[in-house]
Amino acid sequence: MSHLITLQADVAKITEDAWQFVALPPSQQEVRKQAGKVVLFKLTGEQTVTPEQIAGTLIPANGKVLVPLTVFIARKTQLQARLDQKEVGVWLDTHESLTDLNQAQADLNALPIIAVHVERFADGRIFSLGSLLRSRYGFKNELRAVGDVLRDQLFFLKRSGFNSFAMRTDRSAAEAIASLNDFSRPYQGAVDEARPAFRRYNR
Repeated sequence: MSHLITLQADVAKITEDAWQFVALPPSQQEVRKQAGKVVLFKLTGEQTVTPEQIAGTLIPANGKVLVPLTVFIARKTQLQARLDQKEVGVWLDTHESLTDLNQAQADLNALPIIAVHVERFADGRIFSLGSLLRSRYGFKNELRAVGDVLRDQLFFLKRSGFNSFAMRTDRSAAEAIASLNDFSRPYQGAVDEARPAFRRYNR
């Protein structure tokens, strides 16, 4: 059963995923520790992908592919024909830079989909990245949340501009859909409604 939820005309549905998610090969980097404890979150802008991983990433020859940002930057010439056919999308981790993406692809709307991968649900940078892609960079196409995506986050991811959500495979997408209606009238302004509540209603 599909775990992908998409918003179409503001209506949430479970849909089949037409995109092949291209993963990086495993890294041999040592686990970073601080004061004897594992550091859970990578620093923004930290370089975590090696040239060997980029070269070793296998991209399917056919179909729509969602490739890592580092691979897209390094191998864009190779992917250009498929990009022109709207068969290439990009995913990035929460610590990666949108500036790097924009430098590699000035017109982000040439990408039919951008996905943000969150390694751990507690990493709130996914919300900032979604908001920036919609507001500062003017991205209008599919914006997908992938990785450790949980039910309780969906409403806030939607407010940040996401319109598709790849739920964790051990969770029910059907049950998660209801969370998009957890709140009927949010107070704060956000990507989906810029005006705060006190500006939307006359009293």
